[in-house]
Amino acid sequence: MRLIPLALAAAAAALTIVSTPWAAGGADDEAAPIYGVRIPEGYREWSLINVAHEAGDLNDLRVVLGNPIAFRAFRDGTLPFPDGMIIARLAWKYVSSPQNNAVFGREQSFVTGAATNLEFMVKDSKKYAATGGWGFAQFTNGKPDSEALHKTCFPCHAPAKDHDFVFARYAQ
Repeated sequence: MRLIPLALAAAAAALTIVSTPWAAGGADDEAAPIYGVRIPEGYREWSLINVAHEAGDLNDLRVVLGNPIAFRAFRDGTLPFPDGMIIARLAWKYVSSPQNNAVFGREQSFVTGAATNLEFMVKDSKKYAATGGWGFAQFTNGKPDSEALHKTCFPCHAPAKDHDFVFARYAQ
């Protein structure tokens, strides 16, 4: 029974990707500091890798998408991940749905609220050798976040070294 709320959240998150106010990505976008990563064109059309709910202070819903190289690597269990793969993590506030709850007769439905931020990891083992082969980027409202924030990316991912510094797992 615990899978039903997760499945509903995944479906809601996947449907929301189509109508979320994320930047589309293009050549004129600003690059993130340190790594120079830009929002990739067409990333919202990439394949679904994972869906998660982060509780605590963040309290958000997250969707991880992967370009074709990333999707194949996750699906096939390839480690270390290959150069050329890019993963995107989209996040929204986790909010109760009064409309859905009215149907259920109780508070049990949660959906995506306002977009919070957008993150990318780009695998290039030569260019980003000092950070485990990964370039990182975080954007809020289509603009790159601060250099200070980007300095925290690799240290944050260091505990996931055994999975090539990636927290996400493929949702089968």
